Formats: sequence, C-alpha cells, structure tokens
Amino acid sequence: MAKIKFDRNNPFNDLPHLPPSVKIDNDSDILKKLVSSSRALASVNSNVMRLPNPYMLVNTIALQEAKTSTEIENIFTTEDELYKAVSDSKSEGKADLAVKEVLKYREALWAGFHALAETKILKLQSVLSIFRQIKNTTSGIRPPQANVVIKRGQSELRPGEVIYTPPRGNGIVEQLMDNLLDYLNDDIKYPTDPLIKMCIAHYQFEAIHPFQDGNGRTGRILNLIYLVKSGLLNQPVLYLSKFIIINKSDYYFNLGAVTQMGSWKNWILFMLDAVENTSALTNNLINDILEQMDSTLKYGKSNIKWYTKELNEAIFSQPYIKPKVIGHILGRSSRTTLTKRMEELVTAKILTAKRDGSEVYYLNDDLIRILAG
Repeated sequence: MAKIKFDRNNPFNDLPHLPPSVKIDNDSDILKKLVSSSRALASVNSNVMRLPNPYMLVNTIALQEAKTSTEIENIFTTEDELYKAVSDSKSEGKADLAVKEVLKYREALWAGFHALAETKILKLQSVLSIFRQIKNTTSGIRPPQANVVIKRGQSELRPGEVIYTPPRGNGIVEQLMDNLLDYLNDDIKYPTDPLIKMCIAHYQFEAIHPFQDGNGRTGRILNLIYLVKSGLLNQPVLYLSKFIIINKSDYYFNLGAVTQMGSWKNWILFMLDAVENTSALTNNLINDILEQMDSTLKYGKSNIKWYTKELNEAIFSQPYIKPKVIGHILGRSSRTTLTKRMEELVTAKILTAKRDGSEVYYLNDDLIRILAG
C-alpha cells in the first residue's frame, strides 16, 4: 500500500477528499462484516420500537452514551451526580463541570436529531449547532492562524509529543467540510452503503478536526445523526462510545493508519465491528430494561392497588425520580397524600429514598443496576 505524504508536525493539507481512492465496496471481508453489522443494527431499530414511549428510555440510553463519550475526552463524573442533575433542574444548576459537560453532550445529541428532522440533510449549520451546544460557545470553524495540534496524553509514552497536525489555511477546512457533507448527503453521486459511509466520514471528520476543541464528541454525535438520516435508526440510541473507550488504543491506531498509510480496510472493519458489538450491547440493555419493567409492573399491581402502567413507565424513565413526577402521574395535589404514596413505593422496595441535604431523591435500583452492567 502506497504511503501518503504525511508529516505529523505540519498541517495535513494534503488530506484527500472523499470518496477514498482505494476500492472498498467490493472487498469480501468488508462485505461480510457489513452484512452482520447491518443485521445487528436493524435489530436495534426494531427493538427500540418496542418501547412504550419512543422518548421514554431513549433519554436514559442517550445519557449513558453522553457519559461514556465524555469519558473518552477524560471528563469523568459519577452516576450519582449525573442522575441527580437529570432528575431535577435545581440540581442541574448546582452540578459540577463534569456533569454539565455530560448534559451538554446529551442536549447536543437531541439538538442534532431535531435539526435533521427539519432539514432532512446534514448541513454545516447543524454541525456547528452540535459543536456549540457541546462547548457552550458561539465560535465556529477554527481560524486559519490557530496552531492546533494533537499531542500524546500525559499518561502515554512520550507525553506531549505531536502525533497529528490537522489541515489549516484560508478556506481549507471549509472546503474539506463541504466535501464531507456532500459525500454524506448525495447518495446518487456517492452510492456507497450508508454504514460504510459512516465509517469513512467519521475518520474524515476527525482528520479535518474543524474546531479548536470538542471534535471527538461532535464526531460521535454525527455518527448517530447520520444513521438516523440514512434510515438505519429511528432514534439516536446506538451506544458506540462504550466500544470505543474499551478499545481506545485500537481506535486511535486505526485512525492513524488511515492517515499515514491509507489503510481504509482495517479502519472500516474496526468501525463495523463497533456497530455490531454496540448493537448487541444496546439490544441487551433495552431487553433488560423492558423485562424489568414488566416484572416491576406485575409486582407493583399485585402489592399496591393504585399502581398503574403509566406510573411504571414514569419510574423507569430515569434512574432518579422526584416526587413531583409521581404526583403528576397520580394527579394528586395534596403533599400529604403524595408523601404517603412515595412511602408505599419505598416500603414495596420499588424505589429507595435518598436524602441529599434538604432534597429527597427516589432511586430505581433495578434500572441503576442494569445501566451499570
């Protein structure tokens, strides 16, 4: 395989436009992997439709994706702090920086999803909106003079060493982004299978590195939004970040191999494997939640006379829940009555009470256990 002209210390302004010049569509190994990964992804899409409310558990799964994606960027938070912030807007305001970063990722994911519903295609403005939501900024494409480089982390061998310098110069990043979005949107001009397109486009976005920061998280959201655009997913629920963080070294090795040697095959096989494995993980997560929901509903109805399907769904909408959510379902205005109802749910061990200062949260331990698995 011919080596690409590449110097990690100089801007990679020779980054080739898409599509790749190498023949990919007819490679037998890629085609075989494409079949299995496509089937696995299709099973996720049908499984999501089993959810009683399309948005009910999608938010929960999206939260896990958000948490893991930010961990790839070395932003860590605990489930406890995260779930508290999600359950109560007051707690969200008091949350630490790491929690806020995770929540911004989740909101950016939904912003991209809703923008696609309006435009039907991926526009640069939509990409900018995702990035700006993640970084809480009004900035856009990095300016030509910004000396952005990618360096090894402090925990790696030869920390601080430059490993990649993305393209820069007047109009260069913009031209590359135009080509990338044209490649994703024009299926007549570029008739490659959409799942392979996602793999290729993910590399290209990371290589362009269009923003000063937040490129990794923006790129991972674009993966999901593109799968929705292509009709491969109805909801952005694929939990790709967990596979990436488990296989982080392979992920970066294969990214670098495309840059240095044009090794597209191994990169595509890696990403298709990520889709297949993640689909299995997501299916297991959905199945476990739905099975637990069914078990809890039967138990709740047999032990609490006022327990309903709607209440059960609300309890499984998020790991931590505030009494006002239950009150809304029950239609009770009396605080005394609501307090009694919450106590009954705790006595039945459907929920667990947890006090944090003056606030009381109610935990769905079964859902927390499943999400932590």
